[in-house]
Amino acid sequence: MNIKSAVFVKGVVGPNQILDDGKHKVAFIGRSNVGKSSVINSLLRKKGLVKSSSTPGKTREINFFLVNEDIYFVDLPGYGFAKISMQAREKLRNLILWYLTSPEIEHSRIVLIVDAKIGPTKLDEEMIDVLKDYGHDFVVVANKSDKLKRNSRITQLKLIREQTGKEAILYSAKTIEGRNEVMSKIFE
Repeated sequence: MNIKSAVFVKGVVGPNQILDDGKHKVAFIGRSNVGKSSVINSLLRKKGLVKSSSTPGKTREINFFLVNEDIYFVDLPGYGFAKISMQAREKLRNLILWYLTSPEIEHSRIVLIVDAKIGPTKLDEEMIDVLKDYGHDFVVVANKSDKLKRNSRITQLKLIREQTGKEAILYSAKTIEGRNEVMSKIFE
């Protein structure tokens, strides 16, 4: 897909008219510090559009980015480790679950981002269970593939497939490896 435009529209923390405006929504979910913002920026070829931080838990809203005036890329807060209070962490968890499980919200696709080197964590596996329980069609993107040694790529892909039940796409937000494959999966 050719990206002609991508702009931030708004961040939401609950019901909002943007959720039912008829546009397709592609949600991006992943553990804090997995590189979700970098993945979205590299897919859109818009450096700095989605704000990234070295501080886990920086995203505290569900952020909507309108792509080609037609489809939303939806950046959900990261789950897991975050430098915030337990109460704030639980609030973020509930926000994520509300978005993913609300019957009023129609998802075109969900992109689960895992760390290519670490593989799916217990928290990723819990998120996969939620996605499967609610019948979501999701794509697994193994980010930070540039940190994998050449001979461990096949082993890691096999491990990720075993843990997620899905074929993963090796991706590097740094080198853009896998961009075409991810975009094809998102828009198929």
